[in-house]
Amino acid sequence: MTTTLRWGIISTGRISGVFVKDLLIDPKTRDTHDVVHKVVAVGSRKVETAQEFVAANAGGDASIKVYGTYDEVYADKDVDAIYIGTPHTYHYINALDAIRAKKHVLCEKPVTSNAAELRALLAAAKENGVFFMEAMWTRFQALPQAVMKLLESGELGAPVVVHADLSGDFDIHNIPKTHRILDPALGGGALLDLGPYPMVWAIMTLFENPRNDFTAPSNITASMLKTPLTGVDANTSFTLTFDKIQAQAVLSCSINATPVSPGVTIRCEKGVIRVATPIYCSKSFKVEYLEKGKVVREEEKKFDYVGFGLHFEADEVARCVRDGKSESALWSHDKSLLEMTVFDEVRKQGGYVFPKGVEQVV
Repeated sequence: MTTTLRWGIISTGRISGVFVKDLLIDPKTRDTHDVVHKVVAVGSRKVETAQEFVAANAGGDASIKVYGTYDEVYADKDVDAIYIGTPHTYHYINALDAIRAKKHVLCEKPVTSNAAELRALLAAAKENGVFFMEAMWTRFQALPQAVMKLLESGELGAPVVVHADLSGDFDIHNIPKTHRILDPALGGGALLDLGPYPMVWAIMTLFENPRNDFTAPSNITASMLKTPLTGVDANTSFTLTFDKIQAQAVLSCSINATPVSPGVTIRCEKGVIRVATPIYCSKSFKVEYLEKGKVVREEEKKFDYVGFGLHFEADEVARCVRDGKSESALWSHDKSLLEMTVFDEVRKQGGYVFPKGVEQVV
């Protein structure tokens, strides 16, 4: 039997458009036969903007209801689940409104501004009996799952060091200071905007490694270089130490530098995995097998699918809702909490304090 999940979309920015386009791709193209998706409502601050969004991303489908407020989407009886694509400093209030309307929620990353906000949302989701998940789409793609399987097999020995970076040159000296990447009121800077991607690779390869038994990092060491333009972090690096498996993750992100390639390097006792950029939806990785420190064999694995890659997380939401689950086993609440706890500590060590009123729960 096929389950249809009916979506309401909050915000009409770029990422929401990509998500909707992926929702409308035939699931059979990714060998998915048990769930399908239907967009039934789009909310924006103006009806005209919602109409333009549907025309641009959903083929002008006249069956999709367009609203000039988010509240109307939350109240729509035909909506099963809400996708939240607003700037991350709005995630808490948008998600809370959706949860209180008894809607299941998929909320873009980073899921909140801090860990306290996330804990409040999780309590609200439990109270209202709804599914809630951060939209950490990378976790649901086939390539990262293949990398995790290879690590878990033990063929490369234990992981030792994971290097992961996501950077982008946003031309910060020539964009408005109100741009999301520069505006502290929007949680701007490298850490919250780009940091979730290096972080998810650390979680997948070390935190989730069976030898680690979901043990949190014993130490977090961070450094930030803030831009004098607005005071947000332009360059951030942080190291997570996992004592239980004697491994470290060395992570970095920048808003004024081009990406490095490979974006992720996983160094193990008997080999090295190099993941091609972009690390949020890589299509290939290389494996070097070592003997006495020398490369004796190399392999390259490639992956492909129709779409950008956001539909895999949507499939997970549909299955979890169908099965009456409150969270995903693949990207569970504790993993989002670990991410936000680490980010809180990195900001603390870097001296990055949000403007008053940004954090709704502290």
